[in-house]
Amino acid sequence: MERLLLVRGGGGHEMNDALSRPDQVLRRQSPSHLVYAPNYWQWFAHQRNHGRLPAEIAACRTQLDLIRHLGLDVFSRNVYCDQRRRWFGGLADEAWDASVRVADEEVAEGADTVFTRTVETRHGTLTERRRYVHAESTLVQEKFLVDDYATQLDALAELLAARRWRFDAGRWRTAQAEVGDAGLVVAGELHSPLKMLHLLLNPVETTYLLADYPERADELLRIHEAAQLDLVRQMAAAGVPAMMSMDNLDTMFHPPHFLESYSARYYEQASRVCHEHGAAFFIHACGQQRDNLAHVAALGVDGLEGVAFPPLGDVELDEALRLTGDRFIITGGISAMEFERLTTREAVCAYVRELCGCMKPYAHRFMLSASCNTPVTAPWERIVWFRDAWREYA
Repeated sequence: MERLLLVRGGGGHEMNDALSRPDQVLRRQSPSHLVYAPNYWQWFAHQRNHGRLPAEIAACRTQLDLIRHLGLDVFSRNVYCDQRRRWFGGLADEAWDASVRVADEEVAEGADTVFTRTVETRHGTLTERRRYVHAESTLVQEKFLVDDYATQLDALAELLAARRWRFDAGRWRTAQAEVGDAGLVVAGELHSPLKMLHLLLNPVETTYLLADYPERADELLRIHEAAQLDLVRQMAAAGVPAMMSMDNLDTMFHPPHFLESYSARYYEQASRVCHEHGAAFFIHACGQQRDNLAHVAALGVDGLEGVAFPPLGDVELDEALRLTGDRFIITGGISAMEFERLTTREAVCAYVRELCGCMKPYAHRFMLSASCNTPVTAPWERIVWFRDAWREYA
């Protein structure tokens, strides 16, 4: 089945010159110039929260408005995401069967908001607490759902067996229609079996669980894998052109043997389903990637979002593309450190000129973007300088 790449109206497949630049990269075609699809999600929310939007963009109400104002590309899994309530997602809803009772509560505590989830199972009650810290415009975990896995494994297994996701295709179409010709809404709704344990226990406790109860852990991983692959199939059938597993695939918490044992099958199957429907499957990267790159590419994954280079990461961007064959896509190029150390227009221009010169041969497999996020402390003029330099050198 061939996918309809663009939701533009008219019903037919568009000619290549009508494709957005991110669309072209998904087809491994070189666009007229390098894609520039930055992530201003938290930065924009923070400036709005604290009344710091510069006059030039004071009329912007969303991150998408800001991207449009700057004339940039969209390849984003957070233009639709509620920054206060979640780290990712928003196009799929959790669905629970009758074996558990789930209650969500939202309470204001000063300028902050505390979100509490209580899950009642036949084997006990699990409670999670998150806080949206207004002063920093970020969501933090105050209490994990599972905080004593030795006594809560049965309750966790019941929770996972009761949970499914239902993709809202209409919500996705609305988000893509708002983006229009500027690029693509990436459905960042997924997370791997290993990341599931990280989110419900925390990474350290996950490591102990895998060592202490390997058979029970495998059971939990398989339950989640099946539910996530069902969601992949729903999104692929709806015509989503690109989806992402939000796993922070750094080797500190996803070393190669963990990747192979706990997530590789999921990545391979998700990639296969996507390709059968003409879609692309990405993973969110964070931190060091070198030791996982070749393996991830061999599983059929189409690309990584936000590859960090030294000193935050351990591989240069062009080297990462050489290590992954001739079809793998990466995004990245601007980290928080660049906003700190490049303090003049001339320095920003020099950096972008060198980066673009290095990456232009890979224009069909590279998107210039944030290595993870744009820091909330980034000065507005520096954001403009990066845009201007991209216009000149990309």
